[in-house]
Amino acid sequence: QVQLVESGGGSVQAGGSLRLSCAASGRTFSNAHMAWFRQAPGKERERVAGISSRGRSTIYADSVKGRFTISRDNAKNTVYLQMNSLKPGDTAVYSCAADYNDYAAADPASWKYWGQGTQVTVSS
Repeated sequence: QVQLVESGGGSVQAGGSLRLSCAASGRTFSNAHMAWFRQAPGKERERVAGISSRGRSTIYADSVKGRFTISRDNAKNTVYLQMNSLKPGDTAVYSCAADYNDYAAADPASWKYWGQGTQVTVSS
């Protein structure tokens, strides 16, 4: 089992920045691939970014490339999502996910462990 707890969400004006954190406990964190997903009201859950277990490989949705950065600190059992140049379209509940198979998987069904989510609201 892996337990995930997100933090760092909040409200920000367009153009601002936020950094989300996801603290993990349970099974060996350094062996798990991690990802951030988001879901806006009335929309499907979308994979925002993924990172491999050692942090050597990352992948991003086209909509956030150049603005968001995923990183991890295995010594702290934590994964981060740095979000810059935020837009109102980034408003959503952001959740982190963990699995051991494929860091690039975009289908939420491919991710076994989930956090409870944190709200990000970007106003214009």
